[in-house]
Amino acid sequence: MVFSSLVFIFLFFAVTMFIYSYVSTIRQKNIVLLVSSLVFYAWGGPQYLILLFVMSYISWFIPIQIRRHRKRPAIAKLLLVAGCVLDLGFLVYFKYAGFILSNLKSVTGFPEVIPQIALPIGISFYTFKFISYMVDVYRGEVAPQKKFWKILLYGSIFHQCMAGPIVRYADMADEIDHRRTRIPEIGRGINRFAIGLVKKAIFANSCVQISDMFLAGTAAELSGVPAAGLWLGAFMYMLQIYLDFSAYSDMAIGLGLMVGFHYKENFDYPYIAGSVTEFWRRWHISLSSFFRDYVYIPLGGNRKGEGRTVFNLFVVWALTGMWHGASWNFIFWGLYYFVFLVLEKRVFAKRFKDAPGAVWHLYTLVVVFFGWILFKFTDLSLLGTMFKGMFGLNHNGFTNIEVTMALKNNLFFIAASIFGCTPVLRNVYNAMCRKCKRNLIFKYVRRAIEVAGPTVLLLLATMALVGNSYNPFLYAKF
Repeated sequence: MVFSSLVFIFLFFAVTMFIYSYVSTIRQKNIVLLVSSLVFYAWGGPQYLILLFVMSYISWFIPIQIRRHRKRPAIAKLLLVAGCVLDLGFLVYFKYAGFILSNLKSVTGFPEVIPQIALPIGISFYTFKFISYMVDVYRGEVAPQKKFWKILLYGSIFHQCMAGPIVRYADMADEIDHRRTRIPEIGRGINRFAIGLVKKAIFANSCVQISDMFLAGTAAELSGVPAAGLWLGAFMYMLQIYLDFSAYSDMAIGLGLMVGFHYKENFDYPYIAGSVTEFWRRWHISLSSFFRDYVYIPLGGNRKGEGRTVFNLFVVWALTGMWHGASWNFIFWGLYYFVFLVLEKRVFAKRFKDAPGAVWHLYTLVVVFFGWILFKFTDLSLLGTMFKGMFGLNHNGFTNIEVTMALKNNLFFIAASIFGCTPVLRNVYNAMCRKCKRNLIFKYVRRAIEVAGPTVLLLLATMALVGNSYNPFLYAKF
């Protein structure tokens, strides 16, 4: 079950919110959220509930023992290492065992048969949540939760268990027990969810359909696409991946607000960034901050000299690539960004610091554009075919009637999708809000938007979902 499905919106979520609003105490509300979250997770594979329970138990038990042995640092550290190894062990087995064995077989010929291990949906997200909790307890930044079922709720809450963001326990601990649901925040949550739903159901799903017209298929099929079709397909994938990923974060934030949780922003219009460094401050913020706080800084950050800083960045970006998928293209994608970040800090920032902002912005978009091509193709032979074709080396010409018609028929939609990747509408709305106190017209327009906007967006998204069975779930690989 995904957020952008009619079953979720009109059945699961509707029933959950009805029961949630009917019960009165925080404990009862938390139990409703826990039960509904377990049902939500089990929808995609009930057998993996056992895994979720085991990892939750480890991540509940270990921090309690760490706190108990806080005056014996060696034991506390050993407990932390054991907890992290156990949780990461499950992640490595389910996500990377097949990849490791296939590479081993290509080198040694062993093993003869590689087991097919299904990936539990969302395991990368809740593994990192549990690790951050254990580390924060070890550091003394948060007190261990004494009740197991509340750690299970933290790990499994359906707002974030399958598609993030990676919310830290410290950001939820107080609200698990003491949150209040306010009417204005419910309205904000509904509005945020509706915006995310439209981004996913109308924009992201349509972008991927255009992209797949040219990029889906075998190497032979890809080699037959003219250069313009490959560029258009890659550009639509660039739009789709932002609209899809940020849409799920929007919906998660909105769902949280409806029940009193305040999740931090996870995407901040990354395509307006003026450098690759800034892009990663704006893209998947919860993941970037996780690697910064739990890998980069513990390794020494930039405090141990230039050589060590470069090494630390290398480790972080290799792991970032691996986190996204068990395939060499993801590792190369992570190291691709490592190279540009090092160049940016050590070379570009010194030699081109006076370059116009537009040049920096264009450079960033070009780097990100080619990075998404590397991200998309897990088959490296397809990647080679793609790059050759983009620069005319497949000898299929620049364009054909199919590419021309696809561009003409979707020109308005493409422009709207680009517009949706910018903060223009948000800035206009915020400017209007600032003028509400001085101008009654703006005040009434704002109220009309807040009341009618979510309803209109929900209707548009529903019509798109009813009329379109193509609703891919990109987070399945995570």
